[in-house]
Amino acid sequence: MELQKIQAALKIAGVDGWLFYDFHNRDAIAARILNMDTRRFASRRWFYYIPTEGEPQKLVHKIEPWRCDHLPGKKNVYLPWEQQHAMLKEMLGSAKKVAMQYSPNNAIPYVSIVDAGTFNLVQSFDVEVVTSADLVSQFESHLTMDDCQTHIEAGVVLQHVKDEAFREIARRIKAGQNPTEFEIYQFMVDIMKKGGLEFTDGPIVAVNEHAADPHFEPTFENTHPMKIGDLVLIDLWAKMDRPGSIYYDITWMGFIGQEVPEKLENIFQVIRKARDTASNLVKERFDTNTPVFGWQVDDACRKVVIDAGYGDYFSHRTGHNIGEEVHGNGVHIDNLETKDERIIIRGTCFSVEPGIYLEHEKIGFRTEIDVFVTDEGNVEIYGAVQESIIPILNL
Repeated sequence: MELQKIQAALKIAGVDGWLFYDFHNRDAIAARILNMDTRRFASRRWFYYIPTEGEPQKLVHKIEPWRCDHLPGKKNVYLPWEQQHAMLKEMLGSAKKVAMQYSPNNAIPYVSIVDAGTFNLVQSFDVEVVTSADLVSQFESHLTMDDCQTHIEAGVVLQHVKDEAFREIARRIKAGQNPTEFEIYQFMVDIMKKGGLEFTDGPIVAVNEHAADPHFEPTFENTHPMKIGDLVLIDLWAKMDRPGSIYYDITWMGFIGQEVPEKLENIFQVIRKARDTASNLVKERFDTNTPVFGWQVDDACRKVVIDAGYGDYFSHRTGHNIGEEVHGNGVHIDNLETKDERIIIRGTCFSVEPGIYLEHEKIGFRTEIDVFVTDEGNVEIYGAVQESIIPILNL
């Protein structure tokens, strides 16, 4: 835990402190920021309060007094619930505004962890509870250049997997075979494992109407054979199989033919323009040292799709934070599913992935890149970026 940095951030945020609370290891954010040992059974509630100035304080149960021993600050031990309430009130002292893992109206569900009862308890001490969302971004989603290198390394493997998948589709079709989505999925998984990658699910291999389902998962039972004239969407994400590695997440599209139909290419160009509009906005803001928020980037991207007449078919947020989890706890590029009002910080990574899903026409489109903002404010995109649909039979 970086106490001085946290207290400096609290001062800038204009709050009196940051109150961490957990029960049964429910708050993974607190666990990571405070380096909690979640391997041990946790059966009692604990609190850890970091004031903007002064010494932190711990509140732990008599049965589990060791719970926060690795953290600095005064230890307070409670047993009956009345003592817990009294000690917590005393810990907070004269504080009038404290941050907790809470989000007004559940706007940011990734940080909306504190239960309503605990929220009410703290409020009963005449303390205003505010969201810790921006603080979480700083201390949970900030990435170093060493982290960035693991992201780049995973990207090299995944770009190779993507290229080989399209080549394998071409090879099998030219050989008179009709590979299924699931067979290409298995082909990709094998290369990913041999490349030293870790991933919990995926990748997505989807043709035609399956590409119109943003979260289609190919299985032996639901798979379709591929044929000439099919539109193919491949979405793949993974990280290097070692501690601390950062995910890489991309989506590419191909057409099984030697020439991509004009209609399909025109639709793809809408989302390509939307993608580039979003990433260029981030670059412009950091180049001019101007704050930019997740919702603003979503708006810029979505406007391109809306203006092209496809707004009703862009059915998800523009992007998500990326870290040690593919969907991290930092800023999301979103003003659809939620309004993410968090500022995009230096040292963060997120996807930009506009899509158009035409279920009635049994086709779907998505393009996806990862944007990495360095500590110096450089906005980088590592690896190849798709500019047009790949005519697969030309490979």
